[in-house]
Amino acid sequence: MFLLIIFGDNGFVDFVLIKGEKDSLVEKNEKLNQENLVMYREIDRLKNDPKFVENMVRQELGVIGKNEIIFKTDKKQNKKK
Repeated sequence: MFLLIIFGDNGFVDFVLIKGEKDSLVEKNEKLNQENLVMYREIDRLKNDPKFVENMVRQELGVIGKNEIIFKTDKKQNKKK
């Protein structure tokens, strides 16, 4: 009877496996909640913070502002000097 309780269907072994799966899902859920919070904050800043939007546009699209000048240098010449 003891072996049936431990190794049978819905026994202790199944309980341990299901508990491990549950713990894994809880951890994954917490990670997704954190990612959602980060995205929510970024969306809020994109809606309400013009400086943040400008910074994102500069990083993502390489856009420059008015009256800005870009100086390009040759990396090969800089290494020789």
